[in-house]
Amino acid sequence: MKTIINATLLITGLFIFSVSAAEMKTLRLGTEGAYAPFNSVNKEGELVGFDIEIGKALCAEMKVKCEWVTSDWDGLIPALLAKKFDAIVASMSITEERKQKIAFTSKYYTTPGRFVRMKGDTVEANKESLKGKVIGVQGGTISENFVRGEFGEVVDIKVYGTQDEANLDFMAGRVDVVFADSVVLVDFLKSKSGQQAELFGPSFTEAKYFGEGIGIGLRKNDQALLETFNQAIDAIRANGTYQKINAKYFDFDLFGE
Repeated sequence: MKTIINATLLITGLFIFSVSAAEMKTLRLGTEGAYAPFNSVNKEGELVGFDIEIGKALCAEMKVKCEWVTSDWDGLIPALLAKKFDAIVASMSITEERKQKIAFTSKYYTTPGRFVRMKGDTVEANKESLKGKVIGVQGGTISENFVRGEFGEVVDIKVYGTQDEANLDFMAGRVDVVFADSVVLVDFLKSKSGQQAELFGPSFTEAKYFGEGIGIGLRKNDQALLETFNQAIDAIRANGTYQKINAKYFDFDLFGE
């Protein structure tokens, strides 16, 4: 009898999750707001960027209203688990470490990591050349994990709260190079100050650091909502909405293979 009751409760619980996802009228999306061109705050105080437009397109496809909540990068997962919002749409990589805490949708884009140096610098992307150098990274990111894992024994790693802070210290000469998502760095290099710098070395994509692409993070028990998100990602890819947003920000296919 106990087994039957438990099974009934389990089925009922799954039904509740499915219904709540289907009937949801407003979806609270968490983002950082300090990671251009993916998510940032413009002069009018509005959230803008690729993540924001993708999030809005997904909400439209799911026929729900979007409400955005900003959080420091390190606080995004704790805030999700504390139910301050329903999903993370903040260019978060799908990694095994993060999957221990939260669930992820299928990817909605993927990009490699790259190094940036000042023009005229001859440093190369290997241990011998980087030995003793100061590398700037945003804390709590796969970029930090990669630099620590591959170069931590020979470099001095300086961690920042945001990528913009790392870039500013780099331009001020307080770090020798920075490492980050390649698209974010390309956007920085297009800026007035960033024109003095350049990408160098290969594109890094090791799965143990960079995971399975960029996904939307959800609480593990929100499986019905996760499936709804996956269906919406497939839908905006199929109907051309994704491609229109992609073309607005990038001159290449951000989704990848």
